[in-house]
Order: sequence, then structure tokens, then C-alpha cells
Amino acid sequence: MRVLFITDNFPPEVNAPATRTFEHCREWVKQEADVTVITCAPNFPQGKVYPGYRNKLWHSEQMEGIRVVRVWTYITSNEGLIKRALDYLSFAILSFLAGLFIKTDIIIATSPQFFTTFSGFGLSCIKKKPWIFELRDLWPESIRAVGAIKSYRVYKVLERIELFLYRKSAKIVAVTDSFKRSLVKRGIPEDKIVVVTNGSNLDLFKPVEKNTEILQNLKLFNKFIIGYIGTHGMAHGLDFILNCATKTEDDVHFLFIGDGAEKKSLLRQSKELNLKNVSFIDPIPKECMPEYLSIIDVALVPLKKRDTFKTVIPSKIFEAAAMQKPILLGVEGESKSIVDKYKAGLCFDPENEKDFLFNLNYMRNNYTEFLSGCSCLTTDFDRKKKAKDMLDIMSDVNKRYMQ
Repeated sequence: MRVLFITDNFPPEVNAPATRTFEHCREWVKQEADVTVITCAPNFPQGKVYPGYRNKLWHSEQMEGIRVVRVWTYITSNEGLIKRALDYLSFAILSFLAGLFIKTDIIIATSPQFFTTFSGFGLSCIKKKPWIFELRDLWPESIRAVGAIKSYRVYKVLERIELFLYRKSAKIVAVTDSFKRSLVKRGIPEDKIVVVTNGSNLDLFKPVEKNTEILQNLKLFNKFIIGYIGTHGMAHGLDFILNCATKTEDDVHFLFIGDGAEKKSLLRQSKELNLKNVSFIDPIPKECMPEYLSIIDVALVPLKKRDTFKTVIPSKIFEAAAMQKPILLGVEGESKSIVDKYKAGLCFDPENEKDFLFNLNYMRNNYTEFLSGCSCLTTDFDRKKKAKDMLDIMSDVNKRYMQ
């Protein structure tokens, strides 16, 4: 089966969408699928092309058996609605044009942003092939939740387009059950939607001893380390965490690894608060993440207190659990249900300082009681199993289309 996957995030980028797509595609190749990914020059989250790459009209490479076609896009940092719209639209157009020259049996387009799915829909119409909408976020609702869309009219137009694309896809693969319930409530047939959650790569993320070299370089010996690895964005509420850091015990240290639209503001806030128990590190390659995860005692996974975020499941929880790192979760809804069910950590009310400090203090003194829960969670969310589930869905869609 020839698979064409359209995504604007792909390695060497290290965010959750890039990781999910790459690890799924790699497993599909092992199952003898012929996989082509159309993406752009790696630039997330700074909006700067990574060393060794150029923003070219067309560039083709091989990555662990996956054919990767990179197309030109208008590259910008994740700041400003107009610039981001140009970024998204340019990728939709150029990925569509590139896709015209690639033979395939099935097309997958992933959101957010959902302009990517325009390309999948268009190619499906031209090529007369089925396409699958991979739903990783309820866009545009998620960007409205953080105030990136001010106009209600603009939001309603985007929502109508969103629903149109759901209906035109052959199948919708949602990453959470909450997403599925949301779509069903809005009139999308339940039997059209399947759920394939995120998971962790158990070959990469597994329990190891703390990396003493990193501890020494960061001068964090004898510290209880709360680690956050990921995008420093508008949705994550890291400014709240910094405010809480002023009220923790002396041996508690916060380690933030990554970049994003809010990082400059967070650095400025940390300096203004004169925080001595906070460290910021630039993004690290995916293969280095286990070494940095090894030094933390608790994995921090926060989001702002918004109803929309009750539907998401951050992939950070799976990677942390795989490395036996208990989770301090500031997300309501489905994520909380998972962490509570497996007893893999504690959940605090998002942006509630008293609740955060109480749970942090409890984990500081009792974090080993959550280790067995992390192991159970890891077993049920193995990325290889999830990739196989999605491949079975694609095969079924393709067979039904061929009949």
C-alpha cells in the first residue's frame, strides 16, 4: 500500500506532531508500506530553518525508509495571526502541488493546523483516492481558547470549513476520545471516527540512571527537579509555574527545556522575579531527550484552564511514564482520567497556586509511590501498537475504496 502523509511538522523537529508522524511512518515501512511524507523545511518553533536545510521549492530525502519531500513555505515564528496564516496557506498550496506528482493509494493529512487538510482533500478529489483526516487538535477552537482569534465571525467561518473537511474525509482518526465525542455532538457520524491515542517509543524512552554529567553541568546535584520539556507556548501557562516557583522549598528546582512564542517573556519574568531555582535550556534533539528526562524527579505537564484543553492528551505523559518519571499534571478532562486511572502521578487544578503547591509538596515526599503506575500506563500506550492500529484502519479504508 502506498501512503502519502501530509504534515508541516517532521523530524528533525522534536514536537509531539513530528514525533507521532515519524514513529508511525517508520513502523508502517517495517510492515512493507511505501510511505511518502510531504512536509516543509524544519523550522519549529523559532521560525528559523534548521542548520543543514534550506527553504527550497522541492527537496527529497530518505529517513529510515520513509521518502520525505520538503516544499517551500512562508516561514515565520509562531507570532502574529496574518504571518501564521500565510505560513499555513503556503504549505497547503505547495504540498498540494507536490502531491500531484506522487503516486499513492491513500492520503493522510494531519491537523493542526487544518489548512494542511485542505491539501489532503484537494489531492483526494484530483487523484480519486481516499483521504484520512488525522485529528490532533480541535482547531480552530484551540487557538480561540488562548485568545489568538478575537473575531467571532472569523472563528465561525473557520469552524464551518472544519466541519466541511470532516464530512469529506473517508475516515477521521482522532487522538482522544474527547475529540470523538465533540465531533459526534456536532453531527459527524460516530462510525466515521476512530481513536488512536498517542503513546511512547519504548525503544527510546525507558528507565535509566540519572545522567551525572548533565547534573554536574547544570549544578543540580541534591535538587528535587521538576522538569518541563516541550513548547513554551501560549497554551501552556508556564508564567503561572514561574510565579509558583517563588514559593517552593529550597531544594526544589524547575528545569524548562524547549522554545516557543512565550519563551522570551518567560525569561524576562524569571529575571524580574529573581528566580534562582529555575533553569532554561534550548531545545534538544529527540535522541537526547531520555538523558535529560533521566535527571528529573517529576515531569510537569501544564496547560491553561480552558474547557477546550479538557479534550487533549499531551504526549509528554507517555514519554515521562516510560522513563518512570511521575507526572504532575495541570490538565483537566481526559488526561487527568488517564493519570488518575493508572496512579502515575498527581493532578492539580490548572492555574490554582494553592493546589499546585500542595500536590508538588506531596510528590516531593512520596514520588516513589507512583512508579508502578507509570509502568502500567507505559504498557498500554506503546507507540508500536498504536501505529499498527492506524495501519489497520488505513488498510480497511483502502480495501473498501477498491471494492
